[in-house]
Amino acid sequence: MPIAENFPEGLKPIGKINLDDGNFHIMWGPGKEKNTDGSQAEMFADSDVVAAYAARGEEQVPLGVSGTMVAVDWDSCVADGACIEACPVQVFQWYRTEKDVPAKDVVGQTFNGTGSNVKDERKDLTDKADPIREHDCIWCMACVSVCPPQAIKVDQSNVEKHESAAKTL
Repeated sequence: MPIAENFPEGLKPIGKINLDDGNFHIMWGPGKEKNTDGSQAEMFADSDVVAAYAARGEEQVPLGVSGTMVAVDWDSCVADGACIEACPVQVFQWYRTEKDVPAKDVVGQTFNGTGSNVKDERKDLTDKADPIREHDCIWCMACVSVCPPQAIKVDQSNVEKHESAAKTL
């Protein structure tokens, strides 16, 4: 199910994911187990993703949306990597290739941006494409057009929402 057209309406900033150069992006929640149509969110419905969490011994929990101007619904993301491959300016990285922690624990973490930005280099299907360098986005929309579950929304006008939310964290 596509990320909400009106994102981030109805969500609240739950924390920051920091880049060590002083930039950061916001994590929005709450996450979701079910889509608005009542179907399971893609991360919970995909048997390969479910198996990857089980193999790690990690509980699947609703995660929310990572980023604001470049927003990735981590509950819909199935770690396909198409966005990573399509992005001409390397906005995304597999977060687990830099810090191998559960996705529920990334809020408050600081990354130095050295995670892999190669489609096939994710740790496993628990990894998420993180818009760690959303501030570098050139608004080409390549990531949006290739994401199989339509989990990405790019909206330059959300910069005001990012700045407003940042003041509350």
